[in-house]
Amino acid sequence: MIIKNIEAKIKLATFISFGSFICAIVMSAIAFSVSFRMVSDSRKSIYILNNGVPLQAAQTDMQLNRPAEYRAHIDLFHSLFFSLTPDDKFIEYQLKKAMYLVDESGVQQYNNLKENGYFNSILSSSSVLTLQTDSISVDIASHHFRYYGKLKIDRRSSTVLRSLITEGYLKDIPRSDNNPHGVLITGWKTLENKDLEDVQKNTF
Repeated sequence: MIIKNIEAKIKLATFISFGSFICAIVMSAIAFSVSFRMVSDSRKSIYILNNGVPLQAAQTDMQLNRPAEYRAHIDLFHSLFFSLTPDDKFIEYQLKKAMYLVDESGVQQYNNLKENGYFNSILSSSSVLTLQTDSISVDIASHHFRYYGKLKIDRRSSTVLRSLITEGYLKDIPRSDNNPHGVLITGWKTLENKDLEDVQKNTF
């Protein structure tokens, strides 16, 4: 009888120990999950200062505004790359800023245009290039975008209006002074760059 009581107590103690172990694992998993979610939420949010005074501010979910940031980044890049004046220093400045926003696909297009004398033709013809954005479509799921715009080329002898369509992908990267949106355009290519009209000017 005594032996049976001892065996029963051993089984009970084993069951309690095993149950406590399982409960500890479950509680640890729940605590880890909650902590991970809180850290993830805090990383998605930003805090602001009021006139340099550290105050508790309302948090804003950065992902809610991400589509608008994507479109602003795409618009900025295209404006820097295509809106140019007949000034070699200005062209160099614009394209240097643009290269921070795109991967090697942008560098490749720049090199191709340079080899074909595109930028020299802007200087020699005193052309002023102005890009107007028509629309920008972004697929958030695939990070694919397509840009639609019109490029106005104002020369001494004529004014040319071109249709510009490009596409590429967007990659999230850390923000910096040179890339404030924290986005990198990848796989960028031009789908269409054709003349819509060419209006000759009176040269006399």
